[in-house]
Amino acid sequence: MTMSGSGTAGATIGEASEVEALKRIFPRLPASTATIVGPGDDAAVLAAPDGRYVVTTDMMVHGPDFRLAWSAPYDLGWKAAATNLSDVAAMGAVPTALVVAIAAPASTPVADLERIADGLRDACAALAPGCGVVGGDLSASDTLTIAVTAFGDLEGRAPVLRSGARAGDTVAVSGPLGRAGAGLRLLFERAVDETGEPDRARFVEVLAAHPDAVTAQLRPEPPIQDGPLAAIAGATAMLDLSDGLALDARRVALASGVAIDIDPAALGDDAQSALTGGEDHGLLATFPAGTALPGGFRAIGTVRDGDGVLVAGRAFDARGGWDPYDGWDGNAG
Repeated sequence: MTMSGSGTAGATIGEASEVEALKRIFPRLPASTATIVGPGDDAAVLAAPDGRYVVTTDMMVHGPDFRLAWSAPYDLGWKAAATNLSDVAAMGAVPTALVVAIAAPASTPVADLERIADGLRDACAALAPGCGVVGGDLSASDTLTIAVTAFGDLEGRAPVLRSGARAGDTVAVSGPLGRAGAGLRLLFERAVDETGEPDRARFVEVLAAHPDAVTAQLRPEPPIQDGPLAAIAGATAMLDLSDGLALDARRVALASGVAIDIDPAALGDDAQSALTGGEDHGLLATFPAGTALPGGFRAIGTVRDGDGVLVAGRAFDARGGWDPYDGWDGNAG
């Protein structure tokens, strides 16, 4: 059955058909300044003035990555954009375009897809102006899944890798530390019912009492523009803080063959949360000693000879972050 016009206003995906659903979504998606051919053909065509492009992909799955009792469709669109934009920025690149694939149950209201599109649009506008959605796919699944592929422009600069940190470099971060992790803890501790299942009414109470922490988890605002600024300032290594400061710092240490020594006094009042909280999606970078730190970067430590992560000179051996295979409780919610 094909539906059109006002008849699709309250329809589900199964009732409206893929074609009609896409007709409602496309006008809501942001355009990219790099677009030569946009949505509507078998593939998009993008300008690549640098001759190279950065590409990354990330997936959000109902259950391990979000709970519909806590995340509104708009939040999902925003977070799907933000988490991919931050990966592009971590290479020192400027985000230019997103390709978005959504697999959803047939019972999903088309209006939910519109709100996901609105979140994608507003995140691009707020975090990476000029970046837009240039294509994607819509499919059926029992589990709501959003997969985003992001592209970026290096603007003639060398990419900033994880492997360039050297002893003596300053370790710095941009963006909050531990706030999103605190929000997630609040949700799992207080926004659930007696059986541990996510509870919408209790979520509303937690959000009202702790708006900053919960919003940081559900709708992060990574410092995208600080990625290119770090590259211009001479950052020797960089990555997106998606899984936790200690865990991600260990990745830089391993790739660079050095030790990352973090000063707990630079982490604020709750150093433990700053070290182990994931999904902040800020940036961790190393800079040559004496470099004037750009944008919102602030120093939190030093690169030393050795290996692994140190805190005040002592080995930090705890995992210190999020592992999707170890941290999921198996519920969907």
